[in-house]
Amino acid sequence: MSDLSSSDLVFPEWPQYDDTERDNLIRALEQGQWWRIGGSEVDEFEREFGEYHGASHTLAVTTGTHALELALQVLGVGPGTEVIVPAFTFISSSQAAQRLGAVVVPVDVDLGTYNISPEAVANAITDRTRVIMPVHMAGQIADMDALDKIAADSGVAILQDAAHAHGARWRGKRIGELGSMAAFSFQNGKLMTAGEGGAVIFPDRELYEEGFLRHSCGRPRTDRHYLHRVSGSNFRMNEFSGAILRAQLSRLDGQITLREQRGPLLARLLAEIPGVVPQEIDPRADRNPRYMAMFRLEGADETTRNEIVDRLVQRGLPAFSAFRAIHRCEAFWEIGAPDETVEAVAERTPNAETLSREAVWLHHRTLLGAEEQMHRIAEIVADVVARA
Repeated sequence: MSDLSSSDLVFPEWPQYDDTERDNLIRALEQGQWWRIGGSEVDEFEREFGEYHGASHTLAVTTGTHALELALQVLGVGPGTEVIVPAFTFISSSQAAQRLGAVVVPVDVDLGTYNISPEAVANAITDRTRVIMPVHMAGQIADMDALDKIAADSGVAILQDAAHAHGARWRGKRIGELGSMAAFSFQNGKLMTAGEGGAVIFPDRELYEEGFLRHSCGRPRTDRHYLHRVSGSNFRMNEFSGAILRAQLSRLDGQITLREQRGPLLARLLAEIPGVVPQEIDPRADRNPRYMAMFRLEGADETTRNEIVDRLVQRGLPAFSAFRAIHRCEAFWEIGAPDETVEAVAERTPNAETLSREAVWLHHRTLLGAEEQMHRIAEIVADVVARA
């Protein structure tokens, strides 16, 4: 194999921006009101983002983590309740619930799709379970058919962690058409970004109105006398972020279309490499924005995986070690942890343990590259894995 250097690969930069963002920022500046209560940019972004996702009620907030925390609070999560989350996810999924005083119960994921296992969810439900939180890993929607049935049978609410899944669809339905609340992130690496930011979509007006109160310190929109009705915090998005996100949204659909063309090709090429197993795609997830190009290094230990990631970076690929299983993080055990040991959780989440050791992901900007670059990516991965 040729020893390709970084000069052979020039991927699009991220974040992407052009005069649309500049013009929108100037418009937000010149309106003279820079917070959402007096301005129009956040209101318009909420309308446009909601329309794109098939949601009639959308609330923009400060971060994706705050989106989860706010949504959980609206769903009644607090002390004495439990929230089921996948053991393989970014730790915000668990910390948002733990900061509300709830106990987080990690469950296993599917080794092919990396998404939460419905069977594991069903086995974890107790009379204290308040919310099931599927994470749409790398942009692929979790098995919402099975999860919706579990939720209906148990009376437990679903909150979709859609931080990776802007524009995703499940059996032709957009996320806002799936009947449950969902939280999005606009952090710097996400599929659309204002550096930070988040949003919650709601299935009905009543939940939305409670969300609005709680995201604005419990204060109604028109209040002039500090009549704070419920507990909450200041999760309000500013007008400049709203203006940036309106521009980002305008190019999202085209980017998804390109990534959906490149993603299957790269996965096929990676699957031809001995020891490399790409993330499986559930055909029911019929629009996958592909936030990450993910794969496993089958049989690798964590040290070897990390060394391979370092070598991929040296060769010009924006490669990353995948999430550590949440129960393998010290932070998970500080508050709101189950009455179990680390090893007990690990024993019942073997797939999450495997992914925590073996999984690698490539930044989604790689999938905005030319078709030829997918072949070069696979060649570099094959060379680095063979040398390791």
